[in-house]
Amino acid sequence: MFTGVIRQIGVVSGVLPLAGGKLRLEVDPAGWSHRPGMGDSIAVNGCCLTVVETKAGGVLAFDAVPETLAKTTLGTLEPGRRVHIEQAMSASTLLDGHVVQGHVDGATVVEQIQQGGDWRVRLRPPSDLMAFIIPKGSVTLDGVSLTVADVSPKEGWFEVALIPATLELTTLGEWKPGTRVNLECDAMAKTVVHYLRHYAERSNP
Repeated sequence: MFTGVIRQIGVVSGVLPLAGGKLRLEVDPAGWSHRPGMGDSIAVNGCCLTVVETKAGGVLAFDAVPETLAKTTLGTLEPGRRVHIEQAMSASTLLDGHVVQGHVDGATVVEQIQQGGDWRVRLRPPSDLMAFIIPKGSVTLDGVSLTVADVSPKEGWFEVALIPATLELTTLGEWKPGTRVNLECDAMAKTVVHYLRHYAERSNP
């Protein structure tokens, strides 16, 4: 699990197709003080991946399977692209953001960006994910823990507000209309909706 608080940005150094529709993703952690080893979990733009190799210069290699590529934007990454990286939290980690599983639910699309003192971004997720996005609830966008500032279930969009510190410490300021972003909805919201949809009626006498 992760917190969604980004403290390091890496750079994609290699993207290699593998047999079976898989992809080898290599990321230069760019001087990261954390030193992951084989088998460690690292979130790359919000997607939990396993380190399969550590290369010269500290470059980290990950394998993404077809399911991961279908649900996330990892398949669109190219060398030189900056990505958020976060190590898995421990029992003693300060939970500055919220509980992030690193299980991306799908890609959402940036629709509008309002810059200035109140920097707002409006995004349109897949329609089946709207039920998990609630006012003042938590979402994870490209691995960044954010609070839902506004949501329109009928129109199928939600907004987040970005503070200067977030824009400075992440790549979110590089978004443009049309940018596809990894979205993980809040685990608690997904649990409640799933229960109500599939089990609530059965439990009533």
